[in-house]
Amino acid sequence: MIKNFLNKLPKKQVKSAESRDGGSSTLPSNASTASRINSASSGRSGNGNSLESNSTQNSGVNHGNRLHDPLHNKANGSSPPMPYEALPGFRDVPTAEKQNLFIRKLSMCCVVFDFTDPTKHLKEKDIKRQTLVELVDYVSSANGKFSDVVLQEIVRVVSTNLFRTLSTQPRENKVLEGLDVEEEEPLMDPAWPHLQIVYEFLLRFVTSPETDAKLAKRYVDHAFILRLLDLFDSEDPREREYLKTVLHRIYGKFMVHRPFIRKTINNIFYRFIFETEKHNGIAELLEILGSIINGFALPLKEEHKLFLVRALIPLHKPKCIPMYHQQLTYSITQFVEKDCKLADTVIRGLLKYWPITNSSKEVMFLGELEEVLEATQPPEFQRCMVPLFRQIGRCMSSSHFQVAERALFLWNNDHIENLIKQNRRVILPIIFPALEKNARNHWNQAAHSLTLNVRKIFSDVDPELFEECLLKFQEDEGRDEEAKVKREATWRRLEEIAISKGASNETVPIPHTGPSS
Repeated sequence: MIKNFLNKLPKKQVKSAESRDGGSSTLPSNASTASRINSASSGRSGNGNSLESNSTQNSGVNHGNRLHDPLHNKANGSSPPMPYEALPGFRDVPTAEKQNLFIRKLSMCCVVFDFTDPTKHLKEKDIKRQTLVELVDYVSSANGKFSDVVLQEIVRVVSTNLFRTLSTQPRENKVLEGLDVEEEEPLMDPAWPHLQIVYEFLLRFVTSPETDAKLAKRYVDHAFILRLLDLFDSEDPREREYLKTVLHRIYGKFMVHRPFIRKTINNIFYRFIFETEKHNGIAELLEILGSIINGFALPLKEEHKLFLVRALIPLHKPKCIPMYHQQLTYSITQFVEKDCKLADTVIRGLLKYWPITNSSKEVMFLGELEEVLEATQPPEFQRCMVPLFRQIGRCMSSSHFQVAERALFLWNNDHIENLIKQNRRVILPIIFPALEKNARNHWNQAAHSLTLNVRKIFSDVDPELFEECLLKFQEDEGRDEEAKVKREATWRRLEEIAISKGASNETVPIPHTGPSS
């Protein structure tokens, strides 16, 4: 009895020591438990399904406990305390054990390695990469619905590997001008070879017909989607491209999450527009929204119209608009094509944020304006044409030749030209001064030639109106010249009075001149 008692003492000491190390004593018990359940399930074929389900649940719980502390250790920069060995392939185990092996491989991939040091854990990293590839293949070829435990483990693997603090480049006193940002080298994540496989795994999982959205929504929940959307601020364009595809698939599959996804994207835009003006994923988010807007049912909900007014149109304000302008233009034109009555709202929104001193941004606005006008119908065009062509007239007479050219190119669009012709009695008097001044003395030859073409269009369509506008312009020019002569005469008189009374301290009277009539 004493001998037996002494034999038991070391075992108890080892067990307590392992418990103090963080629960790694579960490793052998997990293996033995899994083997016992597998042998039981193979020995009792009549009740195999229920046993396989039990084994899956036990394995999932045990592996979750086993991997908690290694993850904690890795976060602190230390190496995994347990042996990190490759598990057998799916082809090497019976069909009844594949799901259990799948969960074991998922748990194994919850260990996160440090990729900033390419010399550390080379063998373990390669084992994990191979395991991730096997998981992708397994999910792609799955022929049975994923159970609750499997879904939970899949989301745990994805969350552990993807949801992290994003590394950023230092941006001291950096103004996000579009061209400056484009010239920067994007920051490439050193862990991308592994992250890419995890993203592919997530994509295959979401698109798999074996993923039941009603079950999976408990794990792919609002918290998961929020963390996923946070990753859009990654500086690695490869990651943002995958995120764009994954989020779009989630939006398509999990209909219950659609309002939440739209609301969260709205909040990202609000913060970007009105607070930070810094975000790397605005273009990708807009690309997703362009596809979503394309699928909106008619008539448009008030929520969608508010999104246009409160989020999309104010996105013209930030300085870094060149980074996402193409996607923004597509999203806005989708709204106008869906509901032509929104054209007036969009055009007035563009005029509100029209750049004053940024010529390259002005050229972009003119390009977007052309796409919006192409989808605009005559009633909406008439509502906004007066303020619109006041701005176009200013652009036509711009000293920056690209702005002037782009404004004059609007007449090359047949639909826009027809709208202008139909409303020429209102439009021509507004833009005629710009046309006439350009025709006389614009320094750029291309802008000058385009101006002459536009003048010819108006003179051919309505010669009488053209002559009226010409006479009106000449009269206004004559009045301006008279006012200029009076102004110069007044200044000459003031100079003479100032010279004559310069020796004395008398106050120089300033003659009152009324407004020129």
